[in-house]
Amino acid sequence: MRRREFISLLGGAATAWPLASRAQVPRIGFLGAASPSSYATQLEAFRLGLRDLGYVEGTNLIIEYRWAQGKYERLRELAAELVRSNVDVVVTHGTPGALAAKQATAAIPIVVILIGDPVAAGIVPSLARPGGNVTGQSFFSPELAAKRIELLKDSVPQMTRVAVLLNPGNPVVMGAELKAMETASQSLKVELQQVLVRDPNELERAFERMQQGSVAAVAISEDSMLIANIRAIAAAATKWRFVSIGNKEFAQAGGLMGYGVDYFTTYRRSAVFVDRILKGAKPADIPIEQATKFHFVMNLKTAKALGIDIPTSLLVRADEVIE
Repeated sequence: MRRREFISLLGGAATAWPLASRAQVPRIGFLGAASPSSYATQLEAFRLGLRDLGYVEGTNLIIEYRWAQGKYERLRELAAELVRSNVDVVVTHGTPGALAAKQATAAIPIVVILIGDPVAAGIVPSLARPGGNVTGQSFFSPELAAKRIELLKDSVPQMTRVAVLLNPGNPVVMGAELKAMETASQSLKVELQQVLVRDPNELERAFERMQQGSVAAVAISEDSMLIANIRAIAAAATKWRFVSIGNKEFAQAGGLMGYGVDYFTTYRRSAVFVDRILKGAKPADIPIEQATKFHFVMNLKTAKALGIDIPTSLLVRADEVIE
């Protein structure tokens, strides 16, 4: 009888052991502002960064995904779902995602892959000492936005009016970023027209409004929803014959110019923050890193389609020229 009990106990332990083992596998909650298909390249970079550190999704790491599909009003609800699922770390990107995650939890560590100005958004008190439960990477988005206006003016010096695509649901875009673009426009004697787009379905109509307003050029702001639709925006800009600038991927997708950080490198780098936290580091003690390398891409194929000659002085500044 005792032998039978012992065997039963041993069998129960053997059955229970894998469950206990699985319970210790780290779990990441990924809060995406757009859709998985539109961020496929960035996600692969993130997974590659994790693999560099010995984490393989589905083997010794679980990632739970929540996607807002560009509807920022859903982010708070999705963040709360991840918190309720008791993940070890929440990973997100952009200001709306960071705000939603921070509102959902003050206890679970949060890694923001890329954010414009976390101090201005009230997410952290300083980059060097983030304090609470948020850390990650930032990229000088106001300065970057102003630089894009300058590059548009350099490409077509006679330009007098520029439109900028903005998502009103993004507080940094509508705040510090827009202010920087307005300052740059004033110094360059260029009129800046704000074109608000909350949903991808509004993009075509937005370009129609820009053409009706006699706009010659358009700048794309750093917003997750707009980035997720960068190919459609590049195609529309060329269709409506606008001189245009966005991020690096925008020019590679057919836009005229791109200026910004390398998303692949940034997303891959974010795995380091996750690894440090899973090994016991506190987000409060991990300084927010700032991007130091920016890429300028010129698409001469698009320039030819638009019938414009790019000044040689601008071409020699490009890190990549698409011919």
